[in-house]
Amino acid sequence: MDDNSLFILVHDVGTTGNKSCLYRMGDRLELVDSALEEYPLYVMDNGGIEQDPDEWWGAIRKATRTLLERTKVTPESIRAMAFCAQMQGFIPVDQNGEALYRAMSYMDNRGTEQIKRYLHSGAIRIEGMNAVRLLSSLRLTGGVSASVKDPVWKYLWLRDNEPEIFAAMDKWMDVKDYLVLRSTGQFTFGYDSAHATFLFDTRPGKLRWHEGLCRTYDVDIDHLPPVIRATDQAGALTSKAAAELGLPEGLPVFGGGGDLSMITLGAGCFDSDTVHIYIGTSGWVVATVDRRMTDIDGMVASILGAVPGKYNYISEQETSGRCLQWVRDHLVLDEIGVYLESQTISDKQEEYRSLYDYLSKVVETVEPGSGGVLFAPWLHGNRSPFEDPYARGMFFNISLETGKSELLRSVLEGDAYHKRWMLETIEKKVPRADTLRLVGGGARSNAWAQILADVTGRTIETVKHPENAGATGAALTCGVGLGLFSFADAGDMVGIDRTFRPRPENQAVYDRLYAVFRRLYPQNRRLFQALNR
Repeated sequence: MDDNSLFILVHDVGTTGNKSCLYRMGDRLELVDSALEEYPLYVMDNGGIEQDPDEWWGAIRKATRTLLERTKVTPESIRAMAFCAQMQGFIPVDQNGEALYRAMSYMDNRGTEQIKRYLHSGAIRIEGMNAVRLLSSLRLTGGVSASVKDPVWKYLWLRDNEPEIFAAMDKWMDVKDYLVLRSTGQFTFGYDSAHATFLFDTRPGKLRWHEGLCRTYDVDIDHLPPVIRATDQAGALTSKAAAELGLPEGLPVFGGGGDLSMITLGAGCFDSDTVHIYIGTSGWVVATVDRRMTDIDGMVASILGAVPGKYNYISEQETSGRCLQWVRDHLVLDEIGVYLESQTISDKQEEYRSLYDYLSKVVETVEPGSGGVLFAPWLHGNRSPFEDPYARGMFFNISLETGKSELLRSVLEGDAYHKRWMLETIEKKVPRADTLRLVGGGARSNAWAQILADVTGRTIETVKHPENAGATGAALTCGVGLGLFSFADAGDMVGIDRTFRPRPENQAVYDRLYAVFRRLYPQNRRLFQALNR
């Protein structure tokens, strides 16, 4: 490998694993290699979902050393490092930066009593929320912590249930910010993560923690770290972190960001009113906009983006690609086992790519509409266009003629129906986009991309290495931070790989099934509560 090249190392820390990616920076951003290391989720009966920060770091260490060994890139030729990570986690740390408790995931919903006490109380309510607190939060932040899974409720849950740990806490960290701290020893928070707490004043000229909101929700403002931009240098690699990763001490570590803001960059959506769809473990539809927007009825809010002056207007889905993983593991594992035995697969990433190819071939044998079967992709509740932690998935309208292939296709179609619902919710305030960018692991599936085009009636474009869109975005923030280019020029570095256009012959069947899909949740909401509350 040419030691004169300029390399950037980024770590994409997701729900089920970390993917470390090494990029060569030149006229275009080139992915040299990537390495994936997995870690577990710890799921508890009380609604808790946790991860071990040491297991994140262990995966980052192992993946980094794998990349260095495999590519033969000298550590000294790496000029910068950054993180892209899952958002709205909660990690309490002491004054030395040591984690005091396992990280509470964005999926953790233990804060039910806390959200009731602080937000779902009061004589006057709007959409079930305290009117005074809702309107104050909207004015100051452009949003509100309306989901039980939002981080402020995790903070208050810890205070109420683990008082000794809470008393020892010095700072509250999100996932990316904890990893920056572990790398540099510096306590920082990204603008995107700060905004997502809805304790951060995002009015023009403000951009700081708001003392009044902190008092309202009994949050100690001293628990909140200084806030930096994605392109700011957060610090430099400490001697301890450098030794563990096999990298040079003093390596610049840039702010990077949460998966939402980094994936927006990696999708090439720098300009206002561009829209992308993400299919990973979770999913979303996001429009890049130039002002704060909120739709309380549709549970949509805007978060500060990595590009100065831009916001990401997001409709979020709790389980997206996770649904395909579920159906793979529980419905078609026997066929997959036979298939894998017939393949020679070198690593886990290649296995995932091969499985997407295999599942896509199976899906394409089934007629659009899956024989009338509908799948609701709410395996762990949902956030938008409705917020309900008690909602669950379902197969609807199964008949004697229904087989595994129909069930599998219905999962992809059900996810696409939900994305259409989210897209239509976004477009109440954003101009219609006839072309959408699709990123995430799901974008590797031609069948899924085509189904999405047919269901939404839009042209779908994918980028090269769509599963690495977040890492690509983090690499771009390093390039801007190093002064190599500006965000205005970064769009040239993200090119289109494939294009999928809607097929008019499938419009009627998908419109009919979508209309029924939209009725599944309202007609079953009370039943979900009866079973799962």
